[in-house]
Amino acid sequence: MVIEDNHAILDVITLILESEAFNVAGLNKGADFINHVHELNPDVIIMDIMLPDADGRELLKELKDTATTKHIPVLMISARYNASNYAVDDVLADDFMAKPFNIDELMDKIYALLRK
Repeated sequence: MVIEDNHAILDVITLILESEAFNVAGLNKGADFINHVHELNPDVIIMDIMLPDADGRELLKELKDTATTKHIPVLMISARYNASNYAVDDVLADDFMAKPFNIDELMDKIYALLRK
């Protein structure tokens, strides 16, 4: 599952993942995010921190506070943060990437999360 408000970035991530034979559900808003997660039970979630209708950190907190979804690994992505001013533990994410990102690094991080 990918939740990203920038349609171009959402499309690129979706194409990359589909080229690697992943089934991808893309969302561009935080509305009903948790309901979609319960419906789809994704193996991994790639989530933007800054969404037009929600704070990705709050959505992540809700996800990780729910017994049936807390096990799902989450890769947070953001253009406003970088690794030096972002603490994964502060928002419960399993990993983080700053935008713009390298496609190979994105895939490495996704595969690493799936191996966990």
